[in-house]
Amino acid sequence: MSDTMTEGVIATWHKKVGDVIKSGDIIAEVETDKATMDLESYQEGTLLFIGADKGAAVPVDGVMAVIGAPGEDYQALLGGAASPAPVEQAVVVEPPIVVSAPAPAPVANINATVVRMPKMSDTMTEGVLVAWLKKVGDKVKSGDIIAEVETDKATMELENYEDGTLLYLGAKEGEAVPVDGIIAIVGEEGANYEALLAPQPPTGALAVSQQTVEASTPALTPVAATNSDGRIKASPLAKALAKDKGVDLSTITGSGEGGRIVKKDIDTVATGSTKSVATTSVAPTPVQPSTPSVAPAAPVGDYEDTPVTQMRKTIARRLSESLFTAPHFYLTMEITMDKAMELRGKINEVSPVKVSFNDMVIKAAALALKQHPAVNSAWLGDKIRKYNYVNIGVAVAVDEGLLVPVVRDADKKTLSVIGSEVKDMAGKAKDKKLQPKDWEGNTFSISNLGMFGIDEFTAIINPPDSCIMAVGGIKKVAAFKEDGTIYPTNIMKVTLSCDHRVVDGATGAAFLQTFKKLLENPLGMLV
Repeated sequence: MSDTMTEGVIATWHKKVGDVIKSGDIIAEVETDKATMDLESYQEGTLLFIGADKGAAVPVDGVMAVIGAPGEDYQALLGGAASPAPVEQAVVVEPPIVVSAPAPAPVANINATVVRMPKMSDTMTEGVLVAWLKKVGDKVKSGDIIAEVETDKATMELENYEDGTLLYLGAKEGEAVPVDGIIAIVGEEGANYEALLAPQPPTGALAVSQQTVEASTPALTPVAATNSDGRIKASPLAKALAKDKGVDLSTITGSGEGGRIVKKDIDTVATGSTKSVATTSVAPTPVQPSTPSVAPAAPVGDYEDTPVTQMRKTIARRLSESLFTAPHFYLTMEITMDKAMELRGKINEVSPVKVSFNDMVIKAAALALKQHPAVNSAWLGDKIRKYNYVNIGVAVAVDEGLLVPVVRDADKKTLSVIGSEVKDMAGKAKDKKLQPKDWEGNTFSISNLGMFGIDEFTAIINPPDSCIMAVGGIKKVAAFKEDGTIYPTNIMKVTLSCDHRVVDGATGAAFLQTFKKLLENPLGMLV
């Protein structure tokens, strides 16, 4: 119902199960991200099923209701097991499009299986085929590794789950494939697998209308935006925009599914750039000028273009979303590290693993988070989630960007255990051997640039956390006693970035005070 809508909330139902519905009836009101709008039925029949209660959110294309004949068995439309029953008239109501009639006959039985790009991390949208370990014609078994795939986090092995012959490769080495995109086909040698690559035919009434159009018009001619009863098919948002802009819907050819008029069709007409179907079909192709009117400036000196990796794409997307979505504010505090430095030396005399200052920061932050659960929280849109456990994400720099492996239950672990885990995961990160379980589930993050000589900086919050702590280096400075005597001391600056939707200034400051106390009196972390 809007160009940015991802889900709708049922504001109210105007019909109930058992009611007789006519085409054009308003059956519900739906709250989108822009407004509360009427949901119109495009089918006639009886309301058999309601899929969401008042106040519930339904994703775009989610099932809201089923309309059909009284007593009809509609369970098959919901994915449930049901005996075959005539469902010619039953339809699933899905905003904003209604699909009617039975599903088309399945593709002929082919002894082959499509291998699709799996979602190998929670933030992955596509993967790059780094290397094929098998080629077309090779025999493969379930469990064989057939390729290496670069995700946004690491390079991982792609495992095959079918026995057979590798019939088809859907991407070359170095190419990106979206999640669920076809990577390969495995099956019986000589199987006719081309049908698996073809787009699936449309269903129900839409299929019938498209067959009619294809019989009399070119394949690219848009489907008219009217139903058999002459009523114009348009989304509620398109209708509202057309009314505001004085656009006659009957003069528009819809670009949505089944010829449905959508928002962009109204916008195009309103700007005067749309032509009729007949005009479009005969309009000459504009001739491109042989040379640009303004020559581009010649680059000065040598340069090198580097393709953007999947990791860098994800870093750019997620951190941009974080910075421009979460209202950040920053709190900086100085911490005296003299006692922490002294204790670290004693700990490393007996510890099986060398403990770093960063390990002490992780432990102090974890203990402080237990005392300030509001900081150990996440913004989930309609609620704030406070975690009862503490998982610290530790930013690790790698050649292509940044990874954040997670130290789980950091408040319950000793400094030597934390040190061992961080070193192990940092090594895996640089070798691209981290697995999804290593980087998922953080509740708070720490980024430390002190080892690079950085005194202080601010960090962008790592979703879904509500805070991230930026840690600078330890620096020796001059301090003054009460009597005015000057003495040397070691200071470390930390800056807490906070999501103001979750954490207020006083809450963040109280957390930093506890964190400071733990590092300035570090024996408390060992008790």
